[in-house]
Amino acid sequence: MTLEATAAGSMRAIVQDGYGSTDVLRLARMARPEIADSEVLLRVHAAGLDRGAWHLMTGRPYLLRLVCGLRRPRQPVAGLDVAGTVVAVGPGVTRFCAGDEVFGFGRGTFAEYTTAREDRLARMPGNLTFEQAAVVPVSAVTALNALTVVGHVKTGQKVLVTGASGGVGSYAVQLARALGAEVTGVCSTAKTGLVRSLGAAHVIDYTQDDFADGAHRYDLIIDIGGNPALSRLRRALAPAGTAVLTGGEDGGNVTGMGRQFRALALSPFLHQRLTILTPRQRSADLERVTEFLEAGTVTPSISATYPLDQVRQAMRQLAAGQAHGKIAITV
Repeated sequence: MTLEATAAGSMRAIVQDGYGSTDVLRLARMARPEIADSEVLLRVHAAGLDRGAWHLMTGRPYLLRLVCGLRRPRQPVAGLDVAGTVVAVGPGVTRFCAGDEVFGFGRGTFAEYTTAREDRLARMPGNLTFEQAAVVPVSAVTALNALTVVGHVKTGQKVLVTGASGGVGSYAVQLARALGAEVTGVCSTAKTGLVRSLGAAHVIDYTQDDFADGAHRYDLIIDIGGNPALSRLRRALAPAGTAVLTGGEDGGNVTGMGRQFRALALSPFLHQRLTILTPRQRSADLERVTEFLEAGTVTPSISATYPLDQVRQAMRQLAAGQAHGKIAITV
């Protein structure tokens, strides 16, 4: 079968024609995507719902629209995480062929078919379902890079993870423990059991206690949720500790990065290190995460699974902060 014949036809997809609430999302039928020289065409079995999809839906922060489209998304289909089967490959692809089961970073994965660059995919871990594999890429790679590439975590260090029950947080807790750190997770009362099950040695219920009360100091803080003031992060940091700011949904509607920019400006004047994470999408990171997954030291935590035609409901659960771990979309 030729590439042209394979890519022909139509597919179901979740599309949006503007920015706003979940009302902008609709199930539609559209042409299957075509692949470039170094891309593969995937039959999507499952996709992961991450916070980036919410930002694309709402068009906030507004700086996002300069990249994604001023009045409507240039890419009408949302979704980045994917797990599926290779249907066809471009002439420049050497690592995959039709029939391979892969996971990674796609382009518009809330659909029956998607395209992905070869260097943003890896072979699916043999011990995971498609649903489990689909919720790994964005969150697990973010957590891994925050801990290792930016945070330089070392065995025996004390690591604090805020937002420990969320998508990135659930992986950060497990990865930090697997890398030999003593992990403390911060979450709400209802999610303390989950965070303990992920391997956190200590759990702080933020409705009852303050991680920045001065009782404990941490070598590394992976700051994902809650938008704590920089002064609070510094109170919880060891004198030469590092705080990696990877999240924060209230950073302003313009850039969304106000607190991160202040951290970068302040850091050169401190013994402590305040820094941010620049996202990246590489097959090498997926392959390193796969080692932890296949060893059983990291397991995807799925809060709920929704079919493609219920992406609106899934997005509402994510926006309400009700997810314990990740949300998967089955196709």
